[in-house]
Amino acid sequence: MTPSPDSSANASPAAPAVTSLAPETLRSWFQEHQDLIVIDVRSAAEFENMHIRGSYNVPLPLLSEHTEELAARLGSRVVLVCQSGARAEQARQRLGGAGIGNAYVLAGGAPGFAEAGGDVVRGKSRWDLERQVRLAAGSLVVLGLAGGKFVSPKIRLLAGVIGAGLTFSAATNTCAMGQAISAMPWNKAAEEPTRESAILQFPVAAAVTPESKAS
Repeated sequence: MTPSPDSSANASPAAPAVTSLAPETLRSWFQEHQDLIVIDVRSAAEFENMHIRGSYNVPLPLLSEHTEELAARLGSRVVLVCQSGARAEQARQRLGGAGIGNAYVLAGGAPGFAEAGGDVVRGKSRWDLERQVRLAAGSLVVLGLAGGKFVSPKIRLLAGVIGAGLTFSAATNTCAMGQAISAMPWNKAAEEPTRESAILQFPVAAAVTPESKAS
């Protein structure tokens, strides 16, 4: 059956389905529900840096490529995690298109869960991907403005291009710069998730049944 709304969600019977889950609620779910599956859609390097204990790492590009296959293995209680919620929301929408309509996005992401006293595993310290994107975008804007003043006015177009890109990113809830930066060598973990290690890691017992889809 679909999980009942929790008090932190502030949902009413007539309200739309709640997709945001408070960190405190996830902490209690770890104790109360054996069918809980937590999927971290950040890069492997971010996951290696710090992740929720017991969560699975399925980076968003890999999830996007194998959405149908992953959805077929998920149960009725799925929580999606990233750094701030943006990538987890993209994953929720993709899984929703594959029939998983009751997945939750963890509010505040993995950092919010850690701040709420949740059990996390910490490893090698790295900047998270979203912080790297902010640094890269800001640096390019400064470079464009400085270059436009001291080299050629045409270089100012770089700042405009970055601004347009950020606007498009917000409007479409995507981030091409983030995808490019995630492919950089310093953002690679020792073992990158694959279809075999990430998608097929879920137990067959967690597969969706016709009865659970109908609930």
